[in-house]
Amino acid sequence: MRPNCTKLIIACVSFLALSFTAKAQGLPVQYFRYIHKGDSLYQAKNYQASGMAYASAFKVAKGKGTANDRYDAACSWAAANVPDSAFASLDYLVKKLDYSNSKQLFQERDLMSLFNDKRWLPLLQRVSGNRIVAEAGYNMPLVKDLDTIHYDDQFYRLQIDSVQKKYGSSSKEMDALWKVMADKDSVNLIKVKAILDNYGWLGADAVGPVGNMTLYLVIQHADKDTRVKYLPMMRDAVKEGRAEASDLALMEDRVALEAGKKQLYGSQLAQDTKTGKYYFRPIEDEPNVDIRRASMGLEPLEYYAQQWGMVYKLPKAAVSEVHKAKK
Repeated sequence: MRPNCTKLIIACVSFLALSFTAKAQGLPVQYFRYIHKGDSLYQAKNYQASGMAYASAFKVAKGKGTANDRYDAACSWAAANVPDSAFASLDYLVKKLDYSNSKQLFQERDLMSLFNDKRWLPLLQRVSGNRIVAEAGYNMPLVKDLDTIHYDDQFYRLQIDSVQKKYGSSSKEMDALWKVMADKDSVNLIKVKAILDNYGWLGADAVGPVGNMTLYLVIQHADKDTRVKYLPMMRDAVKEGRAEASDLALMEDRVALEAGKKQLYGSQLAQDTKTGKYYFRPIEDEPNVDIRRASMGLEPLEYYAQQWGMVYKLPKAAVSEVHKAKK
């Protein structure tokens, strides 16, 4: 039987794009609306307006914001040729959120306008210092093992869409891809279960952000009994800051649906085999789903739906509750 990859395909793509941990739980719903606006304006190359949208997001969040969003804001301001605002976001990222990926900064084309600024070198020195401090606490053998596991978990999943479009979902090529994925998953699961059983759920401070993410990915891609077994461990890890609430939300939804219940966060979709269109699987108390999503660091459901080519609006009964949540 083929694995259920309706949700997992997009998860794999987005995880590969992340280079640092993004803690977003507890941010107001309106924050995510501004972030979505900022991203859309950036895509339209309206960089100044994009930067302003990000600034509005941080304002409604009382100065808070995720590492990813602060980084994107810096890129928008740099592309708009507003270096003071770009450095303000980068300084927050480096000093408040301990950003440590100097390689990413060098490769970011949007930030090239800052390279000759006198503030650039001190910023890089601070980033390098953050990296040295972070890696000093790493369990390097486990970091190396989890890097390999992460590659094996992601590489084949990223081929699903292209192979399916080229050969069809019932083709021998797709069957071969599913088999390779299943084989890799079984080996990865043995390794990750051994890590979890011996060390517990290790945070990014011990195995780095990619290693921490990999623990979640492998369990999320496993069988339902495995998810049920390690779900309590992940819940505790989130409470203690060793796992991401947004990842936990996806696992909670999947476990709930597999138990015959409704999902809380709307992360899980299904696809109509005749039309090829996606739809949300049953959601508990759907009018208030965005409030719950925001509490776990997830964007409003309408924006998540857009990634799947869906048009979604909250039920009208939710309007008053969402309004309250913005205040």
